[in-house]
Amino acid sequence: MKKLSGIIFSNIYDGALGDLTAKRTVASLPFGGRYRQIDFVLSSMVNSNITSVGVITKYNYESLMDHLGSCEEWDLNRKNGGLYIIPPFAFGRSDVYHGKLEALHTALNFLKSQNTEYIVLSDTITICNIDYRDVLSNHIASGKDVTAIASKPRSGADNYPAVFEVDRNKSAKSITVNCPAGKNSYVGFGMFVMEREALIKVVEECVSAGFYHFEKDFLQKYFNEGKITVNVYNFEGTVLRNRDIATYLKNNLKLTDEKVHSGLFKPAAPIYTKVRDEIPTYYGDTSSVNECIVADGCVIRGELENSVLFRDVKVEESAKVIGSVIMQGTKIGKGAYIENAIIDKNVTITEGARLIGAKHSPVIVKKGETI
Repeated sequence: MKKLSGIIFSNIYDGALGDLTAKRTVASLPFGGRYRQIDFVLSSMVNSNITSVGVITKYNYESLMDHLGSCEEWDLNRKNGGLYIIPPFAFGRSDVYHGKLEALHTALNFLKSQNTEYIVLSDTITICNIDYRDVLSNHIASGKDVTAIASKPRSGADNYPAVFEVDRNKSAKSITVNCPAGKNSYVGFGMFVMEREALIKVVEECVSAGFYHFEKDFLQKYFNEGKITVNVYNFEGTVLRNRDIATYLKNNLKLTDEKVHSGLFKPAAPIYTKVRDEIPTYYGDTSSVNECIVADGCVIRGELENSVLFRDVKVEESAKVIGSVIMQGTKIGKGAYIENAIIDKNVTITEGARLIGAKHSPVIVKKGETI
C-alpha cells in the first residue's frame, strides 16, 4: 500500500493578501520570478513520491487551472493517481466552505478513494522545500495521532495560526492559535500528517457539529479535551511565510540572498513550474542590475536594484526600480521611478511616473492598469 496522498488548500488566507488575490488564489500567486506559490508544496510532494494530490479550490481558480494544466511538469498526468482539482460544490454543498474542515468535507470522495494510509495537508502561504517522507517516518515513530510541521519563530511580534509548546520528545504540551510565539515555542506551517481514515472520521464528526476551523475547532479543541496527541516535526531548513502583502514583498526580495535561494532551490529536489519557452533577457548598454532576480524574456535598459522581475518585463532607459516585484508583461517607461512596489501582470508605467511605497506598506498596481 502506498504511504502518502496529499491535499493542498488553494484559497486559504486569500483575504490577507488584498488586491494580489482579488482575482486569483493564494496558490496561483506569482513568486520568485517564474514560480507560483503552489509550485513549492506541489514539488515537495512529488519529490517525496506522492503521486496522488487533491487541490481544494473555492473561487478565482481559473489562473490556477491554467498554470497547472495537464500537470505534465510535475509528472502527475498519469492514469493511476495524479492531480485532482476539487471545486467547492464537489460533495453536494450549496455554499462555499468557511474553513479547512469544511473544505475537507468537499474532498471526502477524494479522501475515501485513496489507497494510502496517511494524508499530508498543506497551505500554500508557506514557502519551503521539504521531504515529506522524513515527516512521515517521524510521525510513525512518534506514535501520535497528528504531526504538525513547524519551526522556531523568526519574530515574536507576529500572530501565527498555530503555536506549539513541546517537551523534550517534541510532543505538544499546549496549542494556541492566532497568537504570537515565545522564543521556545514552535510555529506551525499549516502542514499536517495523519492517518487517512482518522481524518475522514474527524471531518465528518466536526462538520456535522458545525465546526469548520482545522487548527481551532479540531487540533486545539480535541487536544485540550485529551482526544488526540500531537507530535511536532521541527523543520530546520529555509522557510518563508507570505502572511500578508508586506511579507510577500520581503520574501520575494530575500531570494536575492544566496543562502535563502540555495535553501529553497536544491538540485536533488527541484521546484517544478509551468514551462514557457522564452528568449534570453536582453541587457542594453544603459542597463545597471544589482542583486536582482530577472526571468527570461525581459528587456532591461534602465536600472534595477534588489528587485524581482518576472518574464517579459521591459524597463526603458533612465527608469529605476528599487526593492520591488514586477510581474509578467509589465512595461516601465523612460525616466520612471519605482520603489517598494508590487506591480501586477501586464501593467504599463508611463514615462516619468513615480511610485514610492514603504517596505511595510508597498504600493500595489493592479493587473492591466496604466499609471
